[in-house]
Amino acid sequence: MLKPNENYAKLQDSYLFYHIAQKTKAYLDAHPEQRLLRLGIGDVSQPLCPAVIDALHAAVDDQASAATFHGYLPECGAPFFREAAAKHYAARGVELSPDEVFASYGASDELGDILDLFDRGSTALILEPAYPAYVDANVMAGHPIVHLPAGKENGFLPLPNAGTKADLIYLCSPNNPTGAVFSKEQLQQWVDFANQMGAVILFDAAYEAYIEDDALPHSIFELRGARTCAIEINSLSKTAGFTGTRLGYTVIPKELERGGMNLNAMWVRNRTTKTNGVSYLLQKGGAAVFTDEGQAQIKAQIALYKRNATTLTKALDDCGIRYCGGKNAPYIWLQCPKGLSSWEFFDLLLTKAQIVGTPGAGFGACGEGYFRFSCFGSPADTAEAAKRLRELLK
Repeated sequence: MLKPNENYAKLQDSYLFYHIAQKTKAYLDAHPEQRLLRLGIGDVSQPLCPAVIDALHAAVDDQASAATFHGYLPECGAPFFREAAAKHYAARGVELSPDEVFASYGASDELGDILDLFDRGSTALILEPAYPAYVDANVMAGHPIVHLPAGKENGFLPLPNAGTKADLIYLCSPNNPTGAVFSKEQLQQWVDFANQMGAVILFDAAYEAYIEDDALPHSIFELRGARTCAIEINSLSKTAGFTGTRLGYTVIPKELERGGMNLNAMWVRNRTTKTNGVSYLLQKGGAAVFTDEGQAQIKAQIALYKRNATTLTKALDDCGIRYCGGKNAPYIWLQCPKGLSSWEFFDLLLTKAQIVGTPGAGFGACGEGYFRFSCFGSPADTAEAAKRLRELLK
């Protein structure tokens, strides 16, 4: 008899953002006159930039003519996209070969799919609070999980210690949900640790474009020794507004080997077996992000989201609420006031201020008592949310 993957039975009852959506729907059903301000799920509000739109239109036109039509593309990514991404890294001093860059449909997909490269007995070390998909993907894969707590005592940036044992290490910097960013010195400790342990770091760099401090690393490959211990997963969702368009990229250096097997070659085999690649249209749009014009346009959008962060942090300052993030990151991680639990604070904001955020408990036990705001809304909605926060909490 067919046996299902029983690891699914070990998952929590509902995914965090699904539970938020259900609570929000119930409130709106009971109060249809209310307008909610959504600072919860990290979806962007600004449209794709003109350089991307122009590239997408041109790609559609290409598909309308037999002379320029494109069918299947190379499964690992079109050469023009891989080369554009590699040149983008080179501009920051990170030398990559284009065939070390793999096109994907976004970081979320890739963070789950990449586990195909590792034995089912591999232990995953997850710094908590953590993006829930890190945990759930490893539960589904049957991997043992070790949680490394992060808190205000270490600035939500824990470092390895002699007692830490792991095969896979999840690092996200700038961090989701806390907004904390590893310094080069801190990240170097993790790279050195991974090389000593023979572990592989899965580095989630989805928010690197929000880093404004030149001393902070955008890529793990800025660190000495990272090419022998790290995979970097990136996305154009928060960088360039591709949340509904879906495009990202993964970097696997050719030096990365474990057990006599080359992980770059393994991922080539995986992609050529399990996918038919990312569409021509999306990769043309994505390549436009890396042009000078595209970079200028997306930086203007990112600056808007950073101003949103400043608007919210000023309100929190006025209310005397402690927080992390909001600078070098599009997330603000705040301590719930008056000793409220994170779900109690969610209900308070929803019912008294019509603001939707994300309860910290959904990011693991270390998130209890904390709350996440995203800064991707419109400036008008963000200003209104700041006003309501002051009225409710000051």
